[in-house]
Amino acid sequence: MKNACPCFSGKAYNDCCQPLHEGEAAPDAERLMRSRYSAYALKLPEYILHTWHADTRPKSLTHEDLSGIKWLKLQVLSHEQPEADAAFVKFVATFQSGKQKKEQLTEHSRFSRESGRWVYVDGQPD
Repeated sequence: MKNACPCFSGKAYNDCCQPLHEGEAAPDAERLMRSRYSAYALKLPEYILHTWHADTRPKSLTHEDLSGIKWLKLQVLSHEQPEADAAFVKFVATFQSGKQKKEQLTEHSRFSRESGRWVYVDGQPD
């Protein structure tokens, strides 16, 4: 697919994560998580910070902080929303750092909805 979205949704970037990167609110935590993965892949630190809960986000994140890692694949394993404003997404992200071999990160991420917008709170590696 031409201009496939980096989040591996099977859609084109302009029909998937780009509208979120340009300010549209994510309809659910899974879409936010996918858009954050795409933001890491595309090196969009402002978006990552903007979608991170104020209590847990780092003080800063720069383009340089995101360099050196190539994000290769995303697989969403589960998406649960036990409450209206709380959700969990479990995923596996494949990446490569420098000339190292491919690695995988499996995380169970926690999200909350504040003022109608989903934000990433934190995650636990599996």
